[in-house]
Amino acid sequence: MHKVLANEILSEGLFKKDDAIVIGVSGGPDSMALLHLMLDLNKKLEWKLRLHVAHLNHTLRGEEAEEDAAFVQAAADSLGLPCSMSKVDVAAKADREPGSIEEIGRRERYVFFEKVCLQVDANVVAVGHHADDNAETILHRVLRGTGLRGLSGIPRSRRISPTSRVRVVRPLLRHTCKELLAYLADSGIAYHEDRTNQSSEPMRNRIRNLLLPQIEADFNPQVRDALNRLGEQAFWLEEYLRETIQRTFETLIISHTDQELSLNVNALARKSRIVQTEIVRLAYTSFGLGEQELSFAHLVSALDLIADPGSGKQIQLPGGMTIEKRYHQLIFSLPSEEPREMIAPEVAVHLPGRTVLPLRRLEIHCSVEDVDPAEIPALRRKGEPYEEYVDFNAVQPPLVVRARRPGDRFFPLGAPGSKKLSDFLTDNKVAPRERERVAVLCDHLGPIWVIGHRIDERVKLTALTERVLHLRAKRLEP
Repeated sequence: MHKVLANEILSEGLFKKDDAIVIGVSGGPDSMALLHLMLDLNKKLEWKLRLHVAHLNHTLRGEEAEEDAAFVQAAADSLGLPCSMSKVDVAAKADREPGSIEEIGRRERYVFFEKVCLQVDANVVAVGHHADDNAETILHRVLRGTGLRGLSGIPRSRRISPTSRVRVVRPLLRHTCKELLAYLADSGIAYHEDRTNQSSEPMRNRIRNLLLPQIEADFNPQVRDALNRLGEQAFWLEEYLRETIQRTFETLIISHTDQELSLNVNALARKSRIVQTEIVRLAYTSFGLGEQELSFAHLVSALDLIADPGSGKQIQLPGGMTIEKRYHQLIFSLPSEEPREMIAPEVAVHLPGRTVLPLRRLEIHCSVEDVDPAEIPALRRKGEPYEEYVDFNAVQPPLVVRARRPGDRFFPLGAPGSKKLSDFLTDNKVAPRERERVAVLCDHLGPIWVIGHRIDERVKLTALTERVLHLRAKRLEP
């Protein structure tokens, strides 16, 4: 099986033979099969993968979850692999934040995986989704009312977040659960079974345990294969559309703030309905909203609004989003108690050098300096609100400065985990009007300095720092 897997990984460009790979391991059969198959690539095919195990305890199953964590740690230790462990109270977050427990758990899991990748200098995190998971996902989306794009199922490879260099890959996506269980049995590999997978809640488990077995028994014993073939063809179509949709979207924009987007509805109405559908989806997600709750019915309502000759009509989408047709404009907007300022274009920051931001009456100075390790503690204490020292080797140029955006997250220095930028500013008692003027310095991976407030944990100075990036912000004289 490892030889087949190796050919699939290389032919689809999931990763290289000597890459650093973080493996998400829950302790269940899928992730344990993935872990040992990756080891087989090293042992039997002489690959040189640098493997690192990562496990997040969602604290939803009490003692069982603790046992799973201990099992994963013991497995990593016995295999001589480094292991990163963490826990998060997903239930508590679900009480405070929008979204289901499953959605929040998924989000926190990938936030954790990305942090581990950045810590160990890996660009890839591998997870154990398989062909049965993909079939269940496609059927789930059909029942929920997805559009064509949703039929493509689970992506084989994707960025872990829109601006991240870290990719999530799913090497087992072409292999069935039956294959993986046979591999575990033949190899004598132990695993933990999550008993909640056998329950009839949530809906995903009912599809797995009730609906698919009934369809196999009464209608089509090959229904999982059929669903996966449908998903593959839908993915081919999605790839074709993706090449043109982004360019088309940009030509339709009339104005864009962090709270409102206006498109040329007359030009949009002349496009085919499939292009209109993808433009609406892209407009929706451009506000940092996830598309999990965006059903086909929502998209059809938007298409009907585009085709309507009248003006002043509007519809509601998930996440508080409103779409209104106003004369020649189609306006996407989020609710707010007060209007926000227009987003200034991203401004490229000279590295090294001086960058002037006239709209913000601000200038930024960047310089790269060698540092003696003995100086590091003093530099850590030296930071002022508008002056910071960060590890130059942890920064991924190019640098830009921009306004904060909905959904922005970072790891505030000294905090226990990631945080929404909006929550960080609220917790630090930044006045609402001032929050809209906050400037965010970003590299290729995202925010590294909320100017005047905090740097990101991943660029902090450490005992291994050899070169520092000295950052200074200064108000321009009126």
